[in-house]
Amino acid sequence: MEQHHLSKRTRTTRSRALRWASRSSLLVAVIAAVVSAPAQAATTTSDGRAPSPAPAPRAADIDFPTPTGERAVDSTIEVSGTFDGELTRYYGTGDLGGSGQDEGQPAMFALEDGATLRNVVIGAPAADGVHCLGSCTISNVWWEDVGEDAATSDASSSEAVMTISGGAARQAEDKVFQHNGPGTVRVEDFAVSDFGKLYRSCGNCSESNQRNVVLNNVSVYAPGKALVGINTNYGDTARLSGITVHGDSEREITICGKYRGVTEGEPEQIGSGPDDTHCLYTAEDITYG
Repeated sequence: MEQHHLSKRTRTTRSRALRWASRSSLLVAVIAAVVSAPAQAATTTSDGRAPSPAPAPRAADIDFPTPTGERAVDSTIEVSGTFDGELTRYYGTGDLGGSGQDEGQPAMFALEDGATLRNVVIGAPAADGVHCLGSCTISNVWWEDVGEDAATSDASSSEAVMTISGGAARQAEDKVFQHNGPGTVRVEDFAVSDFGKLYRSCGNCSESNQRNVVLNNVSVYAPGKALVGINTNYGDTARLSGITVHGDSEREITICGKYRGVTEGEPEQIGSGPDDTHCLYTAEDITYG
């Protein structure tokens, strides 16, 4: 077999060339990683607070409006007439600086009977969102990161109606709309994404009120657990129409969950699905996109 013998100088030159090529490749890789890395977001805003984290984008999600400004809220804003936020972002600070699921947090807005809240963006922290103390209208309100709940109906009259018209909510670890008092909650032309339950009739409040919910023209984006939860033993009803569910090909989101309400302890889920008494909808009322 023919053998080739390299001189010592040739071997040294080749070794240096190989080491240089390896170092050059490593340098190119490091530069590419630095260039492609995303810029770091500011750690605080101009008022010293941590900015609201941007949600991870999804292929088909809700188009939230760009706020026209920001306002920190350290105590509940009480509304007796019409409050037009002109799409300002309101976020909690001080006593309203909570955004977790702890019960009993104060509301950012408290609406008296007959009041209207409109054109508001609620950022984070969101505390317990909006409390409706009678009949009220919540129009074009956008919850960027739901705290304890987005809105709660705390009326005392069975004739009270809390109407949510337009707007959207996202990142609700548990409930979006909580119904404690009697009466009706109406949700129309609304969108929700990344949520636990869109609506829940209180299953363990001290008073066992009969409650009704009406959903019309609502867009739902997975992930989510349930659209509504009602207590059949209290006579609750849920009327659903024009519901479009996106991103739930396995149909894992419960449309209408039925519970046995209690005044102490935790309620038990006893079923789900349409019927002629409590969950009032048909297959044609639910579209999967």
